Amino acid sequence: MQRNILFGIVGLIVGLSVGFFAANKINRDTVSQTNVSQNSSDAPFLNQQIQNAAVKEQHTQNGMQPAVAEGLEKAKNEPANFEAQVVAGEMYLRIENFEKAIGFYKRASQIKPNDYPLIVKIGNTYFDSGQFEEAEKWYLKALEIKPDDVNVRTDLGITFVEREKPDLERAVKEFQTSLETNSKHEPTLYNLGIAYFKKGDSEKAEEALKQLEAVGGQSSLAKRLRQITGVK
Repeated sequence: MQRNILFGIVGLIVGLSVGFFAANKINRDTVSQTNVSQNSSDAPFLNQQIQNAAVKEQHTQNGMQPAVAEGLEKAKNEPANFEAQVVAGEMYLRIENFEKAIGFYKRASQIKPNDYPLIVKIGNTYFDSGQFEEAEKWYLKALEIKPDDVNVRTDLGITFVEREKPDLERAVKEFQTSLETNSKHEPTLYNLGIAYFKKGDSEKAEEALKQLEAVGGQSSLAKRLRQITGVK
């Protein structure tokens, strides 16, 4: 799964909301852009994640598309088939049926409990469905395997910002840990600025903005953070 992502598109996404979907998508889209050039095996979003674009379930006169029906039937008839469970989960993710997607992903996880891309995928799916506490559990599980994954740790931090009862101190801690691994990671700097802003710490929010601008110049992220924080 490869996305043709530019920061201009990211800026449009961010402009829609400061909420959970925008914040998480900023990180994942930027990850995809970076991973395209790196072609790394440690690129779960590039290699495994399915786009939540305008992909809707398509039907024929007899019901769902034959390929979809066949894929779901295979997952049902072959419960020990890891790939079949993942494919079925992706089919439901495409139409944003998060509950069923997670169900199939968890079946796959029972077959391969330590499959890193799948663990991250489950965390992302919980995140996209707004279940931040559940997303936290899976991101933490992923970080037990790869503690230096900046992208996952940043998403973990966002869960603490966006849940019903935010834990901004914990969010800041996770973002700072991410920056210890990659001090120039723009999505982390952006979200760090958001966390400080929500805490009411305008001085540190401005500091995060300056760091972001030093890295990304007048990128869409920097412009958006300046707009949100009201820094002149």
